[in-house]
Amino acid sequence: MLTHVVRALEPVVDEVLAVGPAAGGPVPALPDAGTPHRGPLAGIVAAAEAHPASLLAVVAVDQPWVRSETIEHLLAVGGPLPVVPVHAGIRQTTCAVYPAEALDGAKEELEGGGSIQSLLDQISFHPVVESEWRAWHEDGRSWFSADSVTDISEGVRRYGEP
Repeated sequence: MLTHVVRALEPVVDEVLAVGPAAGGPVPALPDAGTPHRGPLAGIVAAAEAHPASLLAVVAVDQPWVRSETIEHLLAVGGPLPVVPVHAGIRQTTCAVYPAEALDGAKEELEGGGSIQSLLDQISFHPVVESEWRAWHEDGRSWFSADSVTDISEGVRRYGEP
C-alpha cells in the first residue's frame, strides 16, 4: 500500500518520507516522535521536527486510493493553517496538509496522550468541506482507509484497483 501512496505523492511534493514504527520501503524513513504506536500525531510531530519550515502533505499508508490531484488541491489552498478535508462530519486528518509552524502545541499534545483530533480541537485549521472537495472531482477515495482484507475488497469494489 505504501507504493500506491508514494506514487500519488511523488508528482506533487518535493520529498516523500515514510514516518512510523514500520516505516521504510521505497522512500527514506523516519521513526515516530516519542513512544512508537501513538498514532498519526506521532508521525506528524516527527515530520514537523525534521522539516520545521515545511508544508507537510500527510497521507496514511492505509489510504492507497489517494489521488495526486486531491493532494495538489489541498496544497494549493495555502495559508498558515492546516488544511483538513471533512467528510460526513469527520476530519480526515491523515489526508491533509499541515504547515509545520502551525503545529506549535503538537509535541505537548502528543506527550500528554493526545491525538491529532484533540490537537485540532485546540488550534485553528481550514476545513475543506464536501462541496469544495467534490468540485475537485474527489469522491472520498483519497481518505478511504483499508485497515482489513474486507476494507480492501470494499475499496476495490468502489474505486477499482489502487
